[in-house]
Amino acid sequence: MWTGYGGSSGWPPVPVDRMVSSVLDDVLPYLTCPTCASDLSLAGSAVRCPRAHTFDVAKQGYLNLVSAKSAGISGDTPAMVEARARFQSAGHFAPVVGAVVTAAQRATVDRPAGCVVDIGAGVGHYLAPVLDALPGRVGLALDVSKAALRRAARAHVRAGAIGCDTWHGLPVRSGSVAVALSIFAPRNPAEVHRVLGPGGVLIVVSPTARHLVELVWKLSLLKVEPEKRDKIEAAIAPYCQLSSEDDWEFTMSLSHKDIDAVVAMGPSAWHTNPAVLRERVRELEEPMPVTASVVVSTYRRRPE
Repeated sequence: MWTGYGGSSGWPPVPVDRMVSSVLDDVLPYLTCPTCASDLSLAGSAVRCPRAHTFDVAKQGYLNLVSAKSAGISGDTPAMVEARARFQSAGHFAPVVGAVVTAAQRATVDRPAGCVVDIGAGVGHYLAPVLDALPGRVGLALDVSKAALRRAARAHVRAGAIGCDTWHGLPVRSGSVAVALSIFAPRNPAEVHRVLGPGGVLIVVSPTARHLVELVWKLSLLKVEPEKRDKIEAAIAPYCQLSSEDDWEFTMSLSHKDIDAVVAMGPSAWHTNPAVLRERVRELEEPMPVTASVVVSTYRRRPE
C-alpha cells in the first residue's frame, strides 16, 4: 500500500509501514504515556512505556493515546471530517492559513528547539503548511476523532497523528513545544502552558460574530456569541500573555456544495436536520457571497 502527503513540500510517496515507523521515531521523544507520564518506545506495531502500558498504532498510521477517562468520547463524525476535508481543500480559508503560517514563522525566529502541536487538528490542514514553513520541525496532530486522525496521519511527512482528549490532558512532554495551534478548536490553557517551552507561543484562531453571518441568518445556524473573544482571553490570560491580535475578514464565493460542506463540518451539524438544510440551501443564490471573519491571536507563555 502506498500513500502521499497533503503538505505542499512535494514529498514522494512512501510505503505506509516505513512512513509510520519513521514518523513515530521522530515524534515519540515529544510524547508521554497518558496513564503514567513515562517515556514511550516503539515495540512492533504498538507503543509501550516502562510500566507496560501499551497503545496500538492503527493500520492507518495514527497512534491512539486516548486516556481511559475519555471512553465514549468520539469527536467529529466521519461525515463531519469528510465535509471539512472537502471545504478546506477548496482553499476558501486560504487567508487564514497564511495568517497562521506567518504567525508561526515569527514565533520561531529565536526558538531553535521544540515541536509544533496542533490541538484539535482535524485533518491536519493547518499543521501541514506550518511544517512546510518551518523546515526540520516535527509536528503533532492531536485529535480525539479517529476519522480525523486517519487523514491527519497522511497530512505531512514530519507530522504524527495522535489520538487524545484535550480536556483529560495532553500526552506531550512538558516544555517540549515551540508552537501550539488551536484553530477553531477547544483548548486546555493549563495543559498548553505545561507543554510549551520558555518563550513558546500559542496561536488561536476563533470566529467573530460576523463569521458566516449570511448563512447563520438564512439557514438558522448556531450564532457566535459576541463576548467569545473576551471569554477566550480570560481563560488563557493566567497562563499565556497576548502578544498580537489580528482581525481577518474577507468574502468567499460559495457554491451550494460548499455551503453544504461548511455547515456539515461545524457545530451546527449537530443541530440541523440534513434534509431540511438541503432544501434551504437549494433556495439560496449560487454562487453566494459569504463572510469569513476570524481573529488570529498569538500568546506568549507566561514564566512560572
